[in-house]
Amino acid sequence: MPTNRQQLLDNRPDGEAVASNFKLVSVETPPLKENQVLVRHHYMSLDPYMRGRMNDAKSYAQPQPLGQVMQGGTAGEVVESRHPKFAAGDKVVGFGGWQEYSVVDASQPGALKKVDTTQVPLSHYLGAVGMPGVTAWYGLVRIIDPKAGETVVVTAASGAVGSAVGVLAKARGCRVVGIAGGADKCSYVKDELGFDGCIDYKQHPDAKSMSAALKEACPDGIDGYFENVGGYIFDAVLLRANAFARVALCGMIAGYDGQPVPLANPALFLINRMKLEGFIVSEHMEVWPEALTELGQLVGSGRFRPRESVAQGIESAPEAFLGLLKGRNFGKQLVKLV
Repeated sequence: MPTNRQQLLDNRPDGEAVASNFKLVSVETPPLKENQVLVRHHYMSLDPYMRGRMNDAKSYAQPQPLGQVMQGGTAGEVVESRHPKFAAGDKVVGFGGWQEYSVVDASQPGALKKVDTTQVPLSHYLGAVGMPGVTAWYGLVRIIDPKAGETVVVTAASGAVGSAVGVLAKARGCRVVGIAGGADKCSYVKDELGFDGCIDYKQHPDAKSMSAALKEACPDGIDGYFENVGGYIFDAVLLRANAFARVALCGMIAGYDGQPVPLANPALFLINRMKLEGFIVSEHMEVWPEALTELGQLVGSGRFRPRESVAQGIESAPEAFLGLLKGRNFGKQLVKLV
């Protein structure tokens, strides 16, 4: 059986996460038991939500246990199987975590899923046609529920979730404005993803400046807002929101280091009779088939060309993850393991 390298959570962050919070170890892969499958991971997913789970604090999910493999999505190939529905060579996605191999009890519902890589590359099943894509779909379709002609704004617009929000909203006839960091990301959002506009937050470092930029980009105001960031950008968006605007609260990356993220003028929710709803996509498994069908069609047809940032090797995972939290990635952040 192969040797398996793993990244463990060795200690919890005190404020900002650092590389020394993680520990790289090597272990022997155990022999398979009945109904188990050995998967060689080709890619592992890095996602912002992982930062919150590093803290030992009350949240929607249990904290990541110390001394155990960091949890997360994986895509790879079956090496050996003792389950009748899986065979060596099958391409699969699962939740194998930050390691090169995983032993999966394939009899557990949803533990492992076979995927077709003829139209959609394997890596995209961790991004646009995976959890980030479904996150975008649920927040947009079920919470914002946009109508043709409405204006939708999304933060972290070049990222795995934000890019999908924009493409899905354009498919529904909306005017879509993204917010991203840097000229290259804004060009991608407009030129490749087809957004109607993109604001570079690095050029607008406070709520007043951002609000002015939003007024220019959204002359008819904002009807739907997909929030990934929080902070002063949220304040600026609220200043431009229309009556009965809807906010899908997906992430607050501005507060992932444990600091409170204040809101300057919450009375605007009342004044504009707005709806704000936070959500966790894993609590809405009933929408996954419908969402993945639409996302797969968009990617397979070339109408959605997701961007990826790919770090090489298990040893690169901590630094790639820390870079993701600071916006250094361009699109979906992955680690390639083969």
